[in-house]
Amino acid sequence: MRSWQLNPSLVHAPPLSFARSTRRKHTLATLLHERILIIEDESLLRLTIRTRLAREGYEIREAPNAKSGLAAVGEFHPHLVLLDYRLPDGSGLDILKAIVEHHPDVVVILMTAYSTVDNAVAAMRLGAYMYLNKPFDTEELVLHVQKGLETTALRREVERLRMGSSGTDSRTGIVAESSGMREILAIVAKVNAVGSATILLRGENGTGKDLIARWIHETGLRAQAPFQNITCTALPDTLLESELFGHERGAFTDARQRKPGLLELADGGSVFLDEIGDMSLPLQAKLLRFLEERSFRRVGGTEDIRVNVRIIAATNRNLEKAVESGAFRQDLFYRLSVIPIVVPPLRERKEDILPLARLFVGRFSTEFKKAVSGFTPAAERCLRDHAWPGNVRELRNVIERAMILGSDTEIDACDLPPEMRAISSAANVAAVQFRLPDNGLVLDELERSLVEQALERTGNNQTQAAKLLGITRDQVRYRVEKFTQGS
Repeated sequence: MRSWQLNPSLVHAPPLSFARSTRRKHTLATLLHERILIIEDESLLRLTIRTRLAREGYEIREAPNAKSGLAAVGEFHPHLVLLDYRLPDGSGLDILKAIVEHHPDVVVILMTAYSTVDNAVAAMRLGAYMYLNKPFDTEELVLHVQKGLETTALRREVERLRMGSSGTDSRTGIVAESSGMREILAIVAKVNAVGSATILLRGENGTGKDLIARWIHETGLRAQAPFQNITCTALPDTLLESELFGHERGAFTDARQRKPGLLELADGGSVFLDEIGDMSLPLQAKLLRFLEERSFRRVGGTEDIRVNVRIIAATNRNLEKAVESGAFRQDLFYRLSVIPIVVPPLRERKEDILPLARLFVGRFSTEFKKAVSGFTPAAERCLRDHAWPGNVRELRNVIERAMILGSDTEIDACDLPPEMRAISSAANVAAVQFRLPDNGLVLDELERSLVEQALERTGNNQTQAAKLLGITRDQVRYRVEKFTQGS
């Protein structure tokens, strides 16, 4: 924090040149697509601020109180927070402390109608970027927001460089302590030097493909342009087509006015298409045309619209088999696979488990206002021994549950699900009783043999087989499916 940003003898923020604002508007407003969170209990003021900042192209979220505001910081990952000093359920200074502690890259501008020099100095010492006195001019606010976002852009660049050595980005949730994840980030760095190549992210559900997509965007040449995303299974075909390509007025029954699609809104930036393996064949054809020609037509339109957009797609499906069965176009598959990136499951990146768990502890400590510092050795052992069939999403849920139900300053094994403790105990017993043959073995074959023996002994009762193996029924089912697909 730079002390010269506020003269302690003044309560109002220093005035800025509005002539400079006009000059900057055309460059920044078209490029910036930063996320701004407004934590303010006055609904009219929130609406006024939101309306003005939305005209600049920012992505806005609102929160009317301290509780929802803290939750939004963890979920929305804002670049800048406009924070009211007095809220119905808490003090803005308390929220400021939590943001600075757990999200140090977020810029916070404090707003208040109860200004004193002491309050201003206290806010700046805690890490506020600026202290604005209500009522304020919205044009002046826009300029302060622009300057604040320039600061956070520099912080992101420092964070990107720091990632090369530490392997963790606390804001986005990217952890790369494992060789597999470090390899992915190395590929991303090379691809981002070009900035336009189509990327296909492949991997199991819950591995964090959406986070990696946003990381690709925010560390690349398009970082200051829009990032739009959509899940291809979330909407029926007709609505999905309209969301992607937009529509003209009267194109269908409810099309009362022209609507730009995500491809148009993301011009200059990136569009993330999640679960693309489930896209229908007609829409696949239209997407292929866009990828080849970089132009499209709105639904009901006759004019070709050209945009400069990078496509990042993701799927958990086996696209090769989908191509063989005719469910996925072969030409689209090859067009998407310019840069294929396989995101490894969490069980194959053991080095990332504890750093990810600590990251979630930090986030939930802020959200739940709990002073949890980490894990006991027994809890760490349980986390490392678990197979994590639900990957990072499952880990996040386990930590959230432990934070809610636990009452100590450390998460212990007893705070984790019972099946995780059973697996860890079984693993420890196996480590004592089983000796590796001198000529080695194939671990997958041993695992398959044990699962088959357990199922044979229990008459294919997966619940009883799970008890014999010290794992859950879902984990047995997962292994059965894995071995069946591999045969």
